[in-house]
Formats: sequence, C-alpha cells, structure tokens
Amino acid sequence: MKIILLQTYENLGQIGEIVNVKAGYARNFLIPNKIASIATDDNVQYYNKWIESQKIKEAKNRKNMELLSNQLDKLTLKFELKAGDNDKLFGSVTSQMISDELDKKGYSIDKKEIILEESLKETGNHFVHIHLDEDLKPKIKVKIAAEK
Repeated sequence: MKIILLQTYENLGQIGEIVNVKAGYARNFLIPNKIASIATDDNVQYYNKWIESQKIKEAKNRKNMELLSNQLDKLTLKFELKAGDNDKLFGSVTSQMISDELDKKGYSIDKKEIILEESLKETGNHFVHIHLDEDLKPKIKVKIAAEK
C-alpha cells in the first residue's frame, strides 16, 4: 500500500515522502496515529502544498529566532544579592531568576531553555547560554554584585 508520510518516521522516511508499506501496518498503526495518509492523487497534492506552507512558516520562524538570538547576545542582566566573605553569595542565581529578569526586559524565555553549566554562586561576570534551537545558542552576560 502506498502512503504519504505526514511526519518524519525513523524507519520509513522523511515528511512528504511516498513509501510502500504493508496494508495492515498502514491501517492499524500509521494512519490512526496520524503518521501517514493513503497516497491518493488528491492527498499527494494537498500534502505537497501543506509541506510548502510549513517550510515557509519554518523559514519565518527561523528568521525571528535569529533576530532574537542577536538581541540576546548583546544583553546584560544585573543582579544584586547578599554576599558573604570572599564574594560568595548566600544562595545562587537560578535559571528561574534569569527567566524572570528576561521577562521584565520583554523576552519570553522559559527557564528550561536556560543552560547553566554550574550554579552562579559568586559575584562577578558570568555567561549563560540560551537554547533557542539546535544551531542557535546565544549567550547572555550576567553581572552579579553584592548588596550594599
């Protein structure tokens, strides 16, 4: 049975490809799980148009992500926290605190997208990476000062 893939599927192929599979596999698994559709002429034309529109949306989204990445690269966040001797903080700067500060500046970045290799427990300048996309990982400068 010929089907058109609606999603990239590991063992079958990429989105939009037309592949041959056994009828039972298509009827019982691929079609109900919306991984594939029967490859009729109408379906092929419809999904080709749909895939093109998805590519255009992805390109626009990618362009916006690149602009956001460039803006985040230039950004510096400042925190003033209580610190003890040797510039050690009482506590640390967390990804939630960074996310909240970014929110105040107008960027909606989830705390799960913020990559902290180690917790920020000392005053000074630190760099924090943001995971926007596989290729886009801007870094934000974080300045931590002791409260006076």
